[in-house]
Amino acid sequence: MQAEAEIRVVRSAAGTHLFLADGSRLFDIDDDTARGIEADLARGRLPESISGLLGGLGRRRYISFEPISPPALRSISLNVAQACNMSCGYCYADRGRFGGNASLMGEAVARHAVDQLIDSAPANSDLVIGFMGGEPFVNRSLVHEITAYADNRARKAGHRPRFSLTTNATLLTEADAELLGRYPFSVTVSLDGDAATNDRQRRLPGRQSAYERTINGLRLLTDRHRPRHISIRATVSPLSGALLPLLEHFFSLGVDEAGFAPVLAAPTGFPAFNGASLVEFTAEMIACGEHAKAAISGARRFPFSNFETALQEIHRGTHRPYPCGAGAGYMSVGSKGDYFACHRLVDDAEFRFGDLESGLNETRRSVHLRNMHVDRQEPCKSCWARYLCGGGCYHEVARRGRLGCDYIRAWLEFCLAAYAELSRSAPGYFENPDRHFGQPGAAR
Repeated sequence: MQAEAEIRVVRSAAGTHLFLADGSRLFDIDDDTARGIEADLARGRLPESISGLLGGLGRRRYISFEPISPPALRSISLNVAQACNMSCGYCYADRGRFGGNASLMGEAVARHAVDQLIDSAPANSDLVIGFMGGEPFVNRSLVHEITAYADNRARKAGHRPRFSLTTNATLLTEADAELLGRYPFSVTVSLDGDAATNDRQRRLPGRQSAYERTINGLRLLTDRHRPRHISIRATVSPLSGALLPLLEHFFSLGVDEAGFAPVLAAPTGFPAFNGASLVEFTAEMIACGEHAKAAISGARRFPFSNFETALQEIHRGTHRPYPCGAGAGYMSVGSKGDYFACHRLVDDAEFRFGDLESGLNETRRSVHLRNMHVDRQEPCKSCWARYLCGGGCYHEVARRGRLGCDYIRAWLEFCLAAYAELSRSAPGYFENPDRHFGQPGAAR
């Protein structure tokens, strides 16, 4: 056990704190104690005074070094359209084709996938069925058909179904919006900024502007057929510029939340983030976080999803040995009926885990969960942030390695400090942020 992998001294405007990686626990400490801890860490040893907190008195660790066994699936995404009507410069999925030919999922494949999820799930489960692409509404009829089928089938089996869908919104019709409002959908709209910023990276064929068509589709959702939850996911690159104006623009559109994902893996020729530009990105993210922190302290909603998610996970003491449920409780189904770890890894043989005909390959899942455990990864097992991070997105790590680690640590350290401050200035936020600060769509 390496000392620097287990503890971290965090300083905030509220004081000095000790973060314990195991269990993601945060304690207040005085400055003298902090200096002693940092001196011990510089010598490569754990302070004896906190050994009990770390489990040194015989208490079981919160996180076992042993990998989990493959759990039952509770969530799938259907890659209903390995095709897209757009040609974004940074698209890792080759316009949804994932390096192959464009293809659409058939009804038989989609029903089979839904049936396997429902039939194998533990009794009385919360299930999530997602629709992904490419652009899902390239295969509009299947989205409509399978939503109704899955909702009816899951409820009859005693489960509670929910749905998710990620779309560029340029193809949305009134009927599509009505579907998304009638069933329990969480909808993520891909939009990268105002017209100039968005269209620099996201274009329709022939270099037509996508911005106005996305906005028109979004208005169908916000004005007439509001789904359960609407978020904007902005993919940002070194071309994006300042991020706070982008957030303010997104919130003016009436969505429930918005956040950023940096371009770390992109086709040759598109500017992905590297070491120097990631430093600038980190500063921009923290500037947005500072703005959100001030809003929360003033009992105003500023639903910056990256920040709010981090705060809620710290509050819950989230600690995990994996970055997400990919290959565990979540799987993506490709258009031909193969199982892959997630929607970003469709048609990647390294992350294929069987197919609908032969079923999930439990041996491969077990190997995946063993090899990807964060305490088996280098350099993750020596990092204090590993149980909040989980080791990084499988797709991004496979394509570009772990070049984002310094950003992740800096962002999490900022969020830990912000949590300590907000625990004092706005404690009610952590009980129920929506109830405390207003209804969805009410950013102000």
